[in-house]
Amino acid sequence: MKWRAVLTGASGGIGRAVAAALAPHCDDLVLVGRDAGRLPRMPGCRAVAADITTPEGLDAVARAAPGANLLVNNAGVSDFSAFAIQDEAAMERIFATNVLAPMRLTRRLLPSLLGQPSAAIVNVGSILGYLGYPGCAAYCASKFALRGFSEALRRELADTSVRVMYLAPRTTRTALNGAALDALNAELGNASDTPEVVAAALVCLVARPEAEKRLGMPESLFARINQLAPAIVDRALRRQLPRIQRHLAREAT
Repeated sequence: MKWRAVLTGASGGIGRAVAAALAPHCDDLVLVGRDAGRLPRMPGCRAVAADITTPEGLDAVARAAPGANLLVNNAGVSDFSAFAIQDEAAMERIFATNVLAPMRLTRRLLPSLLGQPSAAIVNVGSILGYLGYPGCAAYCASKFALRGFSEALRRELADTSVRVMYLAPRTTRTALNGAALDALNAELGNASDTPEVVAAALVCLVARPEAEKRLGMPESLFARINQLAPAIVDRALRRQLPRIQRHLAREAT
């Protein structure tokens, strides 16, 4: 099946990799990002410069994709910060981009998606949508919210032709992390994936749908343990806390 797809966050590390991996499977691929100059230019793809946190940006995307049968909500922002000193504007930006924008864009495109014989929505979340992590309170909350939205919408549309999926990458090597978080992951020995690994997983998910797909071990197992026995994860992260706090302090200076 060839897709008529919309991909948000197409100018970022994961977004560019997804665009390259998804394009061969598409009759039409609309690439959405704030910065027109950073959007990929590929045959069969159309670039739409739009800020999807605004009504004008959402309308621009909807006008560009009237017959869409695949929506990939990939745009996202993060902020590694101790919650006690985190700027409220940063919290608002995280929720506007990571939660409200995909919800609003999904609603804009839902009539088109419902009108297709087969359609799909992929919400790109994070393993931190299952696992609260110190220094990432607002980001974790946004990805928990996106996962909850995905689950509820999947059940709401269960009797339609639209499938709703949640993809949860672990740490991925992109500029989204920032130097302090990269340093923390290196010190803790946390594994990370390339954007191309995430893109390949997304294409496989679209081809062989699952409700939710978590990437990476032991992160996927850790997320599952957190759902079943959170006290075990509490103790493990408590042991890491001094090192996390040290990197948070460096980020704040």
